[in-house]
Amino acid sequence: MSFKCIYDFDVVVVGAGHAGTEAALAAARIGAKTALVTMNCDTVGQMSCNPAIGGIAKGQIVREIDALGGEMGRVIDATGIHFRMLNSGKGPAMHSPRAQADKKAYQFEMKNRVELQENLTLCQETVESIETDGGKITGIRVAGDALYRARAVILTTGTFLKAIMHTGESKAEGGRAGDKASHGVSGALTSLGFELRRFKTGTPARLNGRTIDFTRCEPQPGDENPEPFSFMNDRIEQSQIHCYLTSTTHEIHEIIRANLHRAPMYSGQIQSTGPRYCPSIEDKVVRFADKTSHQIFLEPEGRNTQEVYCNGISTSLPRDVQDEIVRRIPGCEKAQIMRYGYAVEYDFAPPTQLYPTMETRLVEGLYFAGQINGTTGYEEAAGQGLMAGLNAALKIQGKGPFVLDRSQAYLGVLIDDLVTKGVDEPYRMFTSRAEYRLLLRQDNADRRLTPLGIQIGSVCPARTDRFRRYEDNLQQGFAAMSKLRSLGATLEEWLRRNTITWDEVYQQFPQLTELNLTVNTRRQMMIEAQYAGYVRRQETDIARLQKVDSVRIPEIFDYLAVPQLRHEAKEKLTRLRPVTVGQASRVSGITPADIAILMFYLKPSSS
Repeated sequence: MSFKCIYDFDVVVVGAGHAGTEAALAAARIGAKTALVTMNCDTVGQMSCNPAIGGIAKGQIVREIDALGGEMGRVIDATGIHFRMLNSGKGPAMHSPRAQADKKAYQFEMKNRVELQENLTLCQETVESIETDGGKITGIRVAGDALYRARAVILTTGTFLKAIMHTGESKAEGGRAGDKASHGVSGALTSLGFELRRFKTGTPARLNGRTIDFTRCEPQPGDENPEPFSFMNDRIEQSQIHCYLTSTTHEIHEIIRANLHRAPMYSGQIQSTGPRYCPSIEDKVVRFADKTSHQIFLEPEGRNTQEVYCNGISTSLPRDVQDEIVRRIPGCEKAQIMRYGYAVEYDFAPPTQLYPTMETRLVEGLYFAGQINGTTGYEEAAGQGLMAGLNAALKIQGKGPFVLDRSQAYLGVLIDDLVTKGVDEPYRMFTSRAEYRLLLRQDNADRRLTPLGIQIGSVCPARTDRFRRYEDNLQQGFAAMSKLRSLGATLEEWLRRNTITWDEVYQQFPQLTELNLTVNTRRQMMIEAQYAGYVRRQETDIARLQKVDSVRIPEIFDYLAVPQLRHEAKEKLTRLRPVTVGQASRVSGITPADIAILMFYLKPSSS
């Protein structure tokens, strides 16, 4: 086929949401000539749902993205309006940073960083097909008979693939209110042999804050001394805005029950699966029938707008029912709805069709990241995008893959879960998914991952210098922990005492003043001292498990030729093609006996 225009790039990223922006920035940052293609340049980095970053386990992911040189943490630090450290009353392993964003400021800041990045070109295009040759990607065709040639293509299509929006009985095409659906990509993927399924997500109503009586709600202030997400920032400079807490009532629940037959999820209009851990208000009322109320967080969408996000009442009920619900929320009796809630159905590709690098198994050079893989959440999407962008660029440069282990990062847990176990509902990260969460804390993300980022070139010189100064200061502190003693106890033993302050530490160990320990160093020393015993045990477990986990399985290994393997094991392992024995052991339905048999047959090839 002839084209009117042909453009040549190393990497083309399709979609400019949270996955797409991190993918494009990462690829360009390590030297790949990259194009970021989007249907609308005005929506780069847009927050389709809640204007917030971080949260339980998600905050750890943002810190990991930042540690590898990504942008999400720096952008939220610059544009956040309300910062809180969740679970601050628990141990450090459970601490999770979260921040409300100024929705438009975040979007414009991310767009500006994309536009300023060397090696990166932002283009407004509509993708019509994916171009391949002999099982390898060659580029994408866009409307207007134009071809973007590339050696790697990363699809980050969000909720836009053949997307349909539902509000009660009303349906309309679109992956987000005001934005059209994408049809060409789904057809192209199907023709290439990819399996596609449907998922559903939803969003709540937005209200005019001028019409809300906040005196009837409980104020939710941000932290007095908010902690930045990014290692590159010492403090949050801007002032914060309160959020507010209210709740549903028994009367609201009765209204919802009386109208369930009009809710698309219950009328049969929507057949696809929604997120279990972020249910709609109608789901909550049905599933938790004994509860008389559910919390609603009223969250401002920015400094220069009165729009307020109603966190906790995601819904696809009809407009008239939403009107009734809002009028009965304490504090919202006179509130005006600016945007009604709705649900979105969209195509996704089951992620077991991917390698751990995010490259597809069917087409060499084609990568998927974000909600196309069946995940939910800005942070999970951004993390996948970062890893896909890095791996696409590294492969083009003839370098080895960059894959994180489950013991190294929440990003490692996320991707291993996706490619090994797949998804039967929109995937959301939780601390409980990480076996080694005592090691994978938000406070040590930089120590875990920045050295790896330095090795592959994703970390800028300024971050490298700052990290090395921090690490040098910390090593001095660690050396002192084992050497210094007072009243029969080492400095490490003193730091394990939960009630001790650094003023008291300096009284007992005045020689520490000579080290000029920074605030971050002192905090890290105390955390490391308190977790030392747990960490040593987990490191022992990791070393033991990695002996099995690291055994590689040849790509051509014939599971069908192993007579002792159960039929289910043969079928699943042949279909999923795990890269290592460890990955095989985490496939649903694979037993320890299956792994023992597999190890026996792999001995010659692994010796």
